[in-house]
Amino acid sequence: MQGLVKTALAAALVASVAAQPHNHGHRHLHAKKHNHLQMEKRDTVIVTKVVEGPTVTEYVMGNGKKVDAAEAKKGLEKGDFIVMGETKPTFSAPPPVVSTSVASLPHGGQFYEKTTSVAPSSTSSVAPKPSTSSAPAPEPDLPTGLDADFPSGKVPCDKVPTEYGAVEIPWVGTNGWTTLAKFGKWVKGAAIDNIESPTDGTCEPGMMCSYACPPGYEKTQWPEEQGATGQSVGGLWCNEDGFLELTRPNVTKICEPGAGGVYVVNKLPGTAAVCRTDYPGNEAMVIPLETSPGGKYPLTNPDSATYYWWKGQPTTAQYYVNPLDVEVEEACTWQSKKYPDSAGNWAPTNIGVGKSLSGETFISIFPNTPTSSAVLDFNIKIEGDGVSGECWLKDGEYYGSSSGCTVGLKAGGTANIVFYK
Repeated sequence: MQGLVKTALAAALVASVAAQPHNHGHRHLHAKKHNHLQMEKRDTVIVTKVVEGPTVTEYVMGNGKKVDAAEAKKGLEKGDFIVMGETKPTFSAPPPVVSTSVASLPHGGQFYEKTTSVAPSSTSSVAPKPSTSSAPAPEPDLPTGLDADFPSGKVPCDKVPTEYGAVEIPWVGTNGWTTLAKFGKWVKGAAIDNIESPTDGTCEPGMMCSYACPPGYEKTQWPEEQGATGQSVGGLWCNEDGFLELTRPNVTKICEPGAGGVYVVNKLPGTAAVCRTDYPGNEAMVIPLETSPGGKYPLTNPDSATYYWWKGQPTTAQYYVNPLDVEVEEACTWQSKKYPDSAGNWAPTNIGVGKSLSGETFISIFPNTPTSSAVLDFNIKIEGDGVSGECWLKDGEYYGSSSGCTVGLKAGGTANIVFYK
């Protein structure tokens, strides 16, 4: 039986940072129902405002009723609530060469920059681990591989199309897909309403099915039509005949490299998992980058000029940094059973990355507050050619401010986000 979600719960992030313009946002959570009820139409009231002082989170039901933070957290931990993507990007980039500006970012969402346009660059990627998927093979005369064109309408929906570069995420519970969004009909030009978000099962007709890509790459598919009440929707469409269709037909590869230039370097004695939110999608932090001692890995750097835009605003990526030696399947999940207070949505630290419309990449390190009170058990620093200043986390303290730090990376430069003891 598929678990479907019902009733919106919004987490409105309220914050203020000196000398920074802000567009504060929210994200939706949903009460999880263990039956086949349809998702109610929602008229969500979002409560946001700018105040002096620390970040605060308000949880709001779809009818505008506020929910106590303790009750909301308890519901998340028990599985009564699950996340459904509806976060407004909220990062306002500092001016070029300013390295100490602090970003106010939503937890589980993205951030955005306001500047001018520039063409993207590219980067290489660490190849994904060999897949054991039993996905049906494409027609013999069709090329396959990460850089192959996806044959829209010819690949069955029942398995993640790993033969075209997508990566299965087996621990999510949705047959390797990252997000399933069911709404029956996809009508071009019409906002998507009555979205159900199955928490188990697989991609079926009438669903938008989101997927992960290898490190350094990101998904290219999302429909122009988005949620009627602000939900982000991404992935391939499973048509009535049970075959996957491109949702951006002009982009024929389902995974493409980001803008490049940003890497994670592991100088730790063990592994460290960095987990990206599935966006556009349900915003759960399930897209994995598992780093091993001595390794250097590309961290996908979205180019705001070509990546997903939310309500006319360019967006970038948010990552969750988990403690040392937390298994990737426990780290890259919403709720870890083994580490409920320090992994997944409760990981201690976030990283924000994105290439702005001006051509400069911005990188932030900041605590995952108020969601988590955990302290990361290793240090992080950003260094490299073209990095505009300092940004680090050392012994639980952030450079410049308890709210974190941000640096710019000039076009053509390289930044290493170094994990060390």
